Amino acid sequence: MNIYVANIPFKASEQELKGLFEEYGEVSSAKIIMDKVTQRSRGFGFIEMADDAAARQAITSLNGFNFLGKTLVVNEARPKTDAPRSGGGGGGYRSGGGGGFNRKNEY
Repeated sequence: MNIYVANIPFKASEQELKGLFEEYGEVSSAKIIMDKVTQRSRGFGFIEMADDAAARQAITSLNGFNFLGKTLVVNEARPKTDAPRSGGGGGGYRSGGGGGFNRKNEY
């Protein structure tokens, strides 16, 4: 099961986060998402656990848990979708109708 973890303290390491979840069962992977520009933690990450029962127990126990001074938010991760994150598309600038520039006056 893939678990979403939010409100991770910036000073926390992936190893510390993994260790916290290992108290409930085997952790396949632990990943804290980093900002591409600053290379600092974005404050959330993902834990992957092979045993669904252990993962559910970890979610129940660690949601609201105080970890290094911050209260964790722990949920089952939703599947990633291919849909774009934000709506809207490229508006661009469109000029309105023609102005009759080279029209001959026919009276």
